[in-house]
Amino acid sequence: MERTYIGTITPGAKYKISGFIENLRNKRTMAFLVVRDITGKIQVTLEKEKRPDLAALVDQMTLDSVITVEGDVVANDFVKMGGKELLPESIKIESIAEPLPIADDSEIDSRMDFRWIDMRREKNQLMMQMQTTLTAAMREFLLARNFVEIHTPKLIGAASESGSDVFEVKYFDTKAYLAQSPQFYKQMAMASGLDRIFESGPVFRAEKSYTNKHATEFTGFDLEFSYVTSCDDVMHMEEELLAYAFAKVAEKHGEKIKELFGKEVIVPTVPFPRMKLCDVYKELEERYGYKVTDEVKGDLTTDATTPKSARSIICVTSAGCLWATTSSGAAVRSRPAPSASTATRSSKSKPTKRDLARTWSSISSSSATVARRTAASAWALTA
Repeated sequence: MERTYIGTITPGAKYKISGFIENLRNKRTMAFLVVRDITGKIQVTLEKEKRPDLAALVDQMTLDSVITVEGDVVANDFVKMGGKELLPESIKIESIAEPLPIADDSEIDSRMDFRWIDMRREKNQLMMQMQTTLTAAMREFLLARNFVEIHTPKLIGAASESGSDVFEVKYFDTKAYLAQSPQFYKQMAMASGLDRIFESGPVFRAEKSYTNKHATEFTGFDLEFSYVTSCDDVMHMEEELLAYAFAKVAEKHGEKIKELFGKEVIVPTVPFPRMKLCDVYKELEERYGYKVTDEVKGDLTTDATTPKSARSIICVTSAGCLWATTSSGAAVRSRPAPSASTATRSSKSKPTKRDLARTWSSISSSSATVARRTAASAWALTA
């Protein structure tokens, strides 16, 4: 018999399941086991007098042991987990677990030492499932709009941006660097005529962290597309992308997120709010007491305009308006490409490899980055 995921089981048929023992009550005449897999839990109920051979196996079991069980699933209103239970006909012990070295309330250092055990917690597994759904939804959205998925190099021969912000590594008898961004490759993809591309992949930045969510290594979701007439085209694409992806997460995991985290997934409405840049400066000062100096008011980078206490507001457009973040913490940075006359070198001079990497297509193009960072205790999107 083929294994069935617990989350798909319905009463009235015979099934084979495999999973961890989450709870075990071994009584004199009865044994109750709660078995879980990645999709859910089910109670296995054993009458010892009827099956003394299986009762002997239960006596060997410990919490978090892995077992495979075959038997009939029947409805039982007294069972809290979905009103059903499995009556075993056969049990196979796959592995016996030793006493666990950590608990749910263990210190973070101990949990990291035994990360594979810590990942068994429902919250951590749900975060991985949410991440999977989110990425798949964004990929689905873009593929339906003729985007092409690319995978760019992560070991590069020259520092992609400021040398102080990249990791240097030994590459045989020379030096290499971990890619800080796929931006140059995305721009070359536009010049190659791929028209619309996206990538999901690792990003490395040699930046010291002042919070428990750091940028030294994270997974970035990047997109780039051509034939853009204004920043509104980019913002509209991105806000629709995020609204679509968040809706998929809410649909598939919303109830479980509320149960385990006590939070409701808020799907942002389109269009996102826009603000004039002058109003952003005013909001930063009024809400956070942070005054942007006149020297950097023309600089639209988040480092120049945003204090550490106000990272939920991201100044992202060169057209005099702000694309607001979603309530979940998601933010997207976008900008229209410069024209070919200002973006490329003169045809009389010989371009270097770095110049070629920086060259934008003569087509009006635009870029956007949605970076997904995962931490031990939370997941978030950030620009």
